[in-house]
Amino acid sequence: MLPDEHVAPVIDTCSGRSVLGAHASPIQRIGAALPFDHPRHLQAHHWLVQEAWLLDAQDYTAWLELLTDDIHYLMPSRVTTASGAGFDTTPGMAHFDEDKYSLERRVARFRTEHAWTEDPPSRLRHHLSNVRTFATADAQHVVVESATLLFRNRGDVHAGALISAGREDLLRHTETGWQLARRTIMVDDAVIRMQNLAIFL
Repeated sequence: MLPDEHVAPVIDTCSGRSVLGAHASPIQRIGAALPFDHPRHLQAHHWLVQEAWLLDAQDYTAWLELLTDDIHYLMPSRVTTASGAGFDTTPGMAHFDEDKYSLERRVARFRTEHAWTEDPPSRLRHHLSNVRTFATADAQHVVVESATLLFRNRGDVHAGALISAGREDLLRHTETGWQLARRTIMVDDAVIRMQNLAIFL
């Protein structure tokens, strides 16, 4: 295990500064990353792989069941700043800033004739790596850090597109198993070159 001084900085969840995130759980990680053979890490890794499979299959109804009622789903807008600026996101702006209701509405729209951006549907592949799990002060929660690379292709003319991002998730253990209570997505591009963002990361 790497010594504590090599632990990556905590991702700012930004939820407290968002209107839709005001209800989100404020629980944060504590200590260094759990060992890779720790039961909580193995459970969290399994959860992420299963979620990625559902997103690739575009089984969004099943995916919604993995989310808590107080979910906050956030992807801030990144900006390029000088070293020492103290920020790399645009305050008050985000590509995604959603709660359970807005996520449900997005999924419901996919089932209508007005979902032009996903009819025909995209071909998706979520690649996961660098998964680390952290304990919290509440035994029913873990914080999970991961890297994700999404390949997306739609139609037969345009080349496929990639989005690379780091994520910090808060997983909560419930009566039905682990559920996602908070997700902050820090995309690695300041300018998103994908045609649209009618997808989930």
